[in-house]
Amino acid sequence: LTEGMDYGIAIVDNGSVHPDTLAYLDRVRSDARVRVIRDDAPFNYSALNNRAVAGSMADVVVLLNNDIEITEGSWLRELAIHACRPGIGVVGAKLLYPDGSLQHAGVILGVEGVAAHPYPRFPATHPGQFGRGLAAQRFSAVTAACLAVRREVFEQVGGLDTSLAVAFNDVDLCLRVSKAGYRNLWLPWVWMYHHESASRGHEDNPEKLARFASEVGAMKMRWGEVLETDPAYNPNLSLVGRAFSIDPSRSAAPEPRTST
Repeated sequence: LTEGMDYGIAIVDNGSVHPDTLAYLDRVRSDARVRVIRDDAPFNYSALNNRAVAGSMADVVVLLNNDIEITEGSWLRELAIHACRPGIGVVGAKLLYPDGSLQHAGVILGVEGVAAHPYPRFPATHPGQFGRGLAAQRFSAVTAACLAVRREVFEQVGGLDTSLAVAFNDVDLCLRVSKAGYRNLWLPWVWMYHHESASRGHEDNPEKLARFASEVGAMKMRWGEVLETDPAYNPNLSLVGRAFSIDPSRSAAPEPRTST
């Protein structure tokens, strides 16, 4: 389905045991574009993706979850074109739930503690505030379920942080890319389905919840003030509950007066 690009695929097989999966991996190994990397270590999203990137020679790398369903052929070309622009860091796509509603339309910092998606479960064509949901725009972060970034930028900031094994490693990556002077983008016309948590399941047992709480704490410790001052989010809006609701207790700091 992918059109107009020369590309290679690195599949990181993190301990697969299902016969159908193993048969599929054996089958795709015959394709010269595909490299299968077996890694039986405990799941660490950051480490697995860093390993895949380290073994690649591509100028642009795309992190792509195995629960993403590609819908149209120009997706990779569009992401790569923008990732190659001077000054651009990470580039993300619009992701939809299987029922066609919005899952990812950029990431807003600070909402629900660390970060959240602005329009979850809204219609796919939801315009957002003043049409921003339909426009290419700068965000502080996008999800690593599907993102493109120049290899040199990824390596410049040290890749994904392996201390963030599951949650917020993408937000942390984007913030470090932004701190290095690049702009992160979200493209609404590049869209695909995301069968979220289809592989690992949800954060619904004590071990996963404890790990998640640890990663929340790490992000707040590392990025504290940044999380509360997202330039893509008005400071009068709420950080609790659904994004873009008014919170009277928050307000923009008054601009300092200067004499002329």
